[in-house]
Amino acid sequence: MMVQGIQITTAVILLVFVENLSASIWVLAFAQWVFWLTNDLAWCTNSAFTQENYQKHEYATYSSYQEVILQATSLGAGSLGIVFLELWGIAQFAAFAAIASSLSLISFAMTSYHRCQRPQASASFGSELIETKVVFSKQPRFYAFLALSCLGYPALTYLSKLIPIHFSAQHISASWFASWSLSYGIGALLCGFIVKTLLTKFATEKAMMVCLFSVGLLVFTMALSPSPQMIVGLTLLVGFCSSYNRIARTYKMNLEVDNHYRGRIDGGLKLFSTFAQSISYVMIAVLSYYNAISLGFMILSVVLILASLIMQRIYARQGHLQFSNAC
Repeated sequence: MMVQGIQITTAVILLVFVENLSASIWVLAFAQWVFWLTNDLAWCTNSAFTQENYQKHEYATYSSYQEVILQATSLGAGSLGIVFLELWGIAQFAAFAAIASSLSLISFAMTSYHRCQRPQASASFGSELIETKVVFSKQPRFYAFLALSCLGYPALTYLSKLIPIHFSAQHISASWFASWSLSYGIGALLCGFIVKTLLTKFATEKAMMVCLFSVGLLVFTMALSPSPQMIVGLTLLVGFCSSYNRIARTYKMNLEVDNHYRGRIDGGLKLFSTFAQSISYVMIAVLSYYNAISLGFMILSVVLILASLIMQRIYARQGHLQFSNAC
């Protein structure tokens, strides 16, 4: 609820600046930064909220609901955004953001919350970091398994930057990139519809390994045949596998990770994912400098396949097992 409150306040302040004709580029940049930061915070805390507020047998169902809503709203926002960009200004978008955040705030306020009891103790930031290191060092293989699975998100952001540059270099219409985004969203949406069945029938660890390996093979195929038709078509499967990998990882953490340490664990995994994401952006810059963008597909495929093989090695040594129980 705090996130929604911050977003409502930011949208209203931006609307006031726009109405007073004083919305500089720095004001817009600050608003975007706030929404980016709070969205990231909400995304991380949502998994812990699901784990704490619902029973284990409900996790698969709510994971399916959340994925369908996420992808449906994303696809809707993308398609409507193209239309509204020609009709609306910043004031209308700010008002829409305030209304949407208000609806989210009302929804959370109406949701019953069954909070796990835990000791309340204040600690310094430094001690929190030390405790996070201790948590990860207790079972390094288990968290390495989860961290390697997290490479699915940096791979997505990498492709979202690589593909438009590749299309531009080949003088391919920008509509193909829009088709790429649509294809990914449809694949993820299809996963949302059947992920409940997948989570109950297949082991999450095997799903994570197979999905990451599959994405690597799909990107490898893109490297061999980087036509827009092939890239857009294969992205449908990439969206499905990436979504399934992410949901399977979250589902595994909901079942096995102690909720008292969930924030520290999510934070550590987020740091790893962000680091990998930053490295990928540097890689794109280097490839662009040497006019070798097409090589980026091959590099990503090798990284993902190697990561999946390392996960398989950890799995074979039973390193994927967690020995503490959630609250």
